[in-house]
Amino acid sequence: MRHRKSFNHLGRTSSHRHAMLANMANSLILHKRISTTLAKAKALRVYVEPIITRAKSDTTHNRREVFSLLQSKTVVTELFRDIVIKIGDRPGGYTRILKVGNRLGDNAEMCIIELVDYNENMLSTGKKEVSKKRRSRKKSDGAVAETPKKESATPKVEPAVTEIPDVENSTEVSAE
Repeated sequence: MRHRKSFNHLGRTSSHRHAMLANMANSLILHKRISTTLAKAKALRVYVEPIITRAKSDTTHNRREVFSLLQSKTVVTELFRDIVIKIGDRPGGYTRILKVGNRLGDNAEMCIIELVDYNENMLSTGKKEVSKKRRSRKKSDGAVAETPKKESATPKVEPAVTEIPDVENSTEVSAE
């Protein structure tokens, strides 16, 4: 039963789990994207988002609190200098989990967890405005409108047309 079970223990002891989540948080902050299992990614999201929220206010106390969780000066410096600049106005939801399928060996659900503001592919597609073109089949006078055709880069070669004699209108009578 899951009475009062508030988080996933991930099959590890408490010290092992905290060390693993700290290492994964370090990798996520340094590389902005890591690939892991879905259960670990969900546990990491709960672990790293309060750290990023704490990094929004750059005080000595907050730096020491974050360092006590991450245990890496370079990661803390990266977090307080670069990452907070991009996510400073965001009220929460700093990470995104993208499912990528199952692992080949044990069929575990795999995913990619990434910092939201660092995925240039999704940022460029999200900002692009798509203009809606309205096409109708008929013009207002009742004539059928032609749809515009795109020009291809390679010219099309049309086959030579050969005339086929019309059998019905032929003047020649075939012998039966």
